[in-house]
Amino acid sequence: MAKWKKAGLAVTAAAALAMTAGLAGCGSSDSGSGASASPTDAAKASPAASVAATAPAAAETASSLKPAKLRLVYPGSPQKDQAAVTEEINKYLQSKLNTTLTIESFQWGQWDNKVNLMVASREAVDIMFTAQWSQYAVNAGKGAFLALNDDSGKYGNLLKKHGPDILKSFDDQILKGSQIDGKNYGVPALKEMASQGGIVYRSDIAKELGLEEKIQAVKSISDLIPILETVKAQKPDITPLFLRDGENFNAHFFANWDYLGDGNIEGVIFKDGNDTKVMNRLEQERYKSTLKITREMFTKDLINKDASTTQLSTNDAMKSGKVFMIVCPLKPGKDTEIASQVGLVGNLKQLALNTKTTATSETAGSMLAVSSTSSDPERAMMVINLLYSDKYLNNLLNFGIEGVHYKKTGDNTVEPSEKTGDYSPGAAWMFGSQFLNYIWKGEAADKWEQFKKFNEGSHYSKGLGFTFDVNEAIKNKVAASITIRKQYDPALDTGSVDPDKVLPEYAAKMKSSAVDEIIAEKQKQFDAFLAKNK
Repeated sequence: MAKWKKAGLAVTAAAALAMTAGLAGCGSSDSGSGASASPTDAAKASPAASVAATAPAAAETASSLKPAKLRLVYPGSPQKDQAAVTEEINKYLQSKLNTTLTIESFQWGQWDNKVNLMVASREAVDIMFTAQWSQYAVNAGKGAFLALNDDSGKYGNLLKKHGPDILKSFDDQILKGSQIDGKNYGVPALKEMASQGGIVYRSDIAKELGLEEKIQAVKSISDLIPILETVKAQKPDITPLFLRDGENFNAHFFANWDYLGDGNIEGVIFKDGNDTKVMNRLEQERYKSTLKITREMFTKDLINKDASTTQLSTNDAMKSGKVFMIVCPLKPGKDTEIASQVGLVGNLKQLALNTKTTATSETAGSMLAVSSTSSDPERAMMVINLLYSDKYLNNLLNFGIEGVHYKKTGDNTVEPSEKTGDYSPGAAWMFGSQFLNYIWKGEAADKWEQFKKFNEGSHYSKGLGFTFDVNEAIKNKVAASITIRKQYDPALDTGSVDPDKVLPEYAAKMKSSAVDEIIAEKQKQFDAFLAKNK
């Protein structure tokens, strides 16, 4: 288990963010990583040519490496211009690392099943997105990911050998926050280290219908009902509230569940509380009352009818122009960020509806892992490392080609173009250091300073730094319980079924899958962690 004291995170996270915020505020980097090699006209200038002109040392490094072909997979909506962006990425990576990359995104609704199939079949993958809430611990336990800090491993300590910019970006304690039994099986994205759930809504529609004051007065999800009813009555062609599996009022970021590791494994404490007793989530009043309120919304036609099955992302739902409100994890400028991605600049606002918290779900909430089926783990580690230091590559992957998918308005500021919608994966929080990202039109000039402040004053979960180890004794029981959860959670959490009828059946099946034994083992490990970190 990761063993470190919770009190240290406030200082370490702030230190890391302060360091990277300074990097993000610059239009170039003097690190020699090639961050300054950004073409001014994508239609005329080749990224590879820019690199050759500005970073000859990088070209020499590339020539000393054998060619490598890598595959990166992550959850998200396929992008219309993915091929064009990948071509530019590969021109650049060939000049830097003699490497080409195949990039594949899988719809959110397919992601878990796709990962399960890839892991079970030992499908060839090099770099894979993973997270505490996306079976990180389970898949690490199955041997799907390489330990990146293993001195005695087949490839040595990959982080030390090929991750210097990663190690410079993080305080050691933050990396420890995502470890399992002392091993890093993924590299955390450098972003906000606090979590707060809330809503993002169409402020232009709210203003038109006279709802702004009522929305700002909302204190609980039940307060949303009359607001959504007004939208339904006045705008019958608009879906008042878009929900989906994983992004609803029972999501960990909104209900403040701390799963003490993988978010698919039952047994929780409250992130916003101080009790260290591991509980059965299905028995908690917070869970039951949320289900009832969500069900009321659904029966009043305030929620999309396909909520339990839709593969549409919340961004894509907003992009359609037919949705009033979504539920999502918040951070400073989340509304502006989404607005720039979906073509609604100036027409979205956000509202926080719970206590700001920090848990392992944040330190391990977004990671890139090197698959144990990788054809070249060392090169995969080099590519991941670039995403923490190379401003050009980071922004190319996240926002597309300059002059095509966005327009530069300053050294570190950009605005949408006519083709922004053709490449807008909304995945900046997944890839490397978000503090290398450009500031978009409408976003605060001090955005990264706001992120630093956002991390301050957060309520630290008692489980911060702990990750449940899925050991051999309970591995099969955990797998069985996850299968049951996938059967019931989507429909219950989106209000698609009556909880009074379905919840008892769900709870009984979880009992039969030995959920009590899983919770008992989680409590045992957690108690040991707490005892060592007093």
